[in-house]
Amino acid sequence: MWKLKIADGGNNPYIYSTNNFVGRQIWEFDPDYGIPEERAEVEAARENYWKNRFQVRPSSDLLWRMQFLTEKRFEQTIRQVKVENEEEITYETATTAMRRAAHFFSALQASDGHWPAENAGPLFLLPPLGISELCSLKNLVKKCFGSYTDISEDGDGDCKDNACSGDRKWILDHGGAVSIPTWGKAWLSILGLFDWIGCKSMPPEFWLLPSFLPLQPAKMWCYFRLVYMPMSYLYGKRFVAPISPLILQLREELHTQPYNEINWKKVRHLCAKEDLYFPHLLIQDLVWDGIYIFTKPFLTRWPFNKLKKKAREITIKHIHYEDENSRYMDIACVEKVLCMLASWVEVYGDYFKKHLARLPDYIWIGEDGIKMQTFGSQLWDTSLGLEALLACKLTDEIGPTLMKGHDYLNKSQVRDNPSGDFRSMYRHICKGSWTFSDQDQGWQVSDYTAEALKCCLLLSVIPPEIVGGKIEPERGSKNVGISAWEPAGTSKWLELLNPSELFEDVFIEQQHVECTASAIDALVLFKKLHPGHRKQEIENFIRKGVQYFEDIQRPDGSYCNWGICFTYATWFALRGLAAAGKTYHNCLAVRKAANFLLKLQLDDGGWGESYLSCLAKKFTPLEGNRFNLVQTAWTLMGLIHSGLAERDPKPLHRAAKLLINSQNEDGDFPQQPDHPLLIYGGKLLELP
Repeated sequence: MWKLKIADGGNNPYIYSTNNFVGRQIWEFDPDYGIPEERAEVEAARENYWKNRFQVRPSSDLLWRMQFLTEKRFEQTIRQVKVENEEEITYETATTAMRRAAHFFSALQASDGHWPAENAGPLFLLPPLGISELCSLKNLVKKCFGSYTDISEDGDGDCKDNACSGDRKWILDHGGAVSIPTWGKAWLSILGLFDWIGCKSMPPEFWLLPSFLPLQPAKMWCYFRLVYMPMSYLYGKRFVAPISPLILQLREELHTQPYNEINWKKVRHLCAKEDLYFPHLLIQDLVWDGIYIFTKPFLTRWPFNKLKKKAREITIKHIHYEDENSRYMDIACVEKVLCMLASWVEVYGDYFKKHLARLPDYIWIGEDGIKMQTFGSQLWDTSLGLEALLACKLTDEIGPTLMKGHDYLNKSQVRDNPSGDFRSMYRHICKGSWTFSDQDQGWQVSDYTAEALKCCLLLSVIPPEIVGGKIEPERGSKNVGISAWEPAGTSKWLELLNPSELFEDVFIEQQHVECTASAIDALVLFKKLHPGHRKQEIENFIRKGVQYFEDIQRPDGSYCNWGICFTYATWFALRGLAAAGKTYHNCLAVRKAANFLLKLQLDDGGWGESYLSCLAKKFTPLEGNRFNLVQTAWTLMGLIHSGLAERDPKPLHRAAKLLINSQNEDGDFPQQPDHPLLIYGGKLLELP
């Protein structure tokens, strides 16, 4: 049976940690783990998911929950409460529901103080791992594609020949494999199912460009930069895996014409409309074609061909730098497998072995099967979870939980900047920050830093015998920006050069509602507890943040961010404005935002927003005007920040009533068909 292991580095000599693996969460199969009843419960969860997968698509992440609750022998001892139709919500009823949720949530805390969670969703994340393993470990190609006998035509999972014939027909009806988006073209080229000529030009010479040019690696958004870094190395090497009989067969089956007759240059910009979230202007296609036309004759001839070797050396140097400073986890899973493959292509050795040792950090197991995580969300989940528990004011009941969480935050703060001359390697300061996942990963994020800082400040006023000692003040974060990973400021027009069809607004770093709100909230509390420290800078930051909220608010009063989408962002905006002292009475932005949310409340008291809001860029309700509990909670908090309780508490009571009556017997809340998602640039990710 699978079990989740916490803060475990194992005995692999190629893995190392900066904090003894605190925050690490990996799955391990143990054939002797669990009694027959527990194994039967796991199988029942899988079977239930399979039967209901078209009604409730998201996983409930039950396997690790069942493991933790069993190991801790958790039993809910606080009685369940319900609020009848005409009944008023009392303080006692709300407190009881809150205590039940707090005790259940505390039971899910890991031994090192964090809360585990899946952070997956996109199905295209797992195949690249299989492709990399195929190329480097010589596993079967079907590890990437699955077998044609894995899934039957009616989806019942029975093994039948030609089971994927319907899928193949769909691919061919939509233009064949040549219509796959840009990243897919690169991966198929690596496999030998596409030709690198048909890919947009990604010359490694790009990494030689000086910093004064408008288009240069340091000016790209870090995620995109770190995708195209190893991809350009592989492109420069024109690396192709060994061509096997199965690859030759797939060439015949995935294309609409014979492979050798395809005009690769003409399919470079093809993309199926189903994948075309960010259509490209003709000028961009001309730019990419121009780069290819220029680099092909010039960079392959003397003296310019001398640059090619130098460019590949510089590119692989950057790759190794990123690997070492993230303990071979890299910034996320797409970058991870590309850097791992590039390390193998360069030369098989310790670099590649260190990559293999960190693969378990990305694998997640749920009742819906094995998944590739984008990256862990341990720090984010723990910070918000601790804030929720602290808001309950139950320190006498959950003191040990708070102490363990505080210890985790202490041990997870990044202690040092990236090694060496990090600015020349396109890195930003990170000392004193917190990451999205754990300290080993090392990539600073502004809102995660702000939320963790706020937790530490809140915990610092609680007696240390309850929550542990304070964090050393000299390690406190001095830089909390309103972009996410690195300072924004690059010219907006560069976004027009975004080569991806799947993502929008991802070529350069952006400013975000959520990051700004989290930073303001943390700095206001910091100023209150440490009034003499950098007072003027903090006040200027808060003032500019409020101005940012006022400037970007939409005419209808809403805000848009990377969650889904308007409810999520408007909640954060109201939180930031309230922290800065803005109220319904003294701030037009607060009034407009509160009125926007109130107009969307459903008859049952809840709120529900579809992921289509992100695609349409306007609020879109869930089909059938259904409510979503998480989005209802977000909106409820936003309206509380707006001061609605003092003006008209009835909408708040209706929403609270819905939440209370939806609570499960054990104190948890049910998984709903419409799971809140994180959408970044058109890409959907499941939120924990």
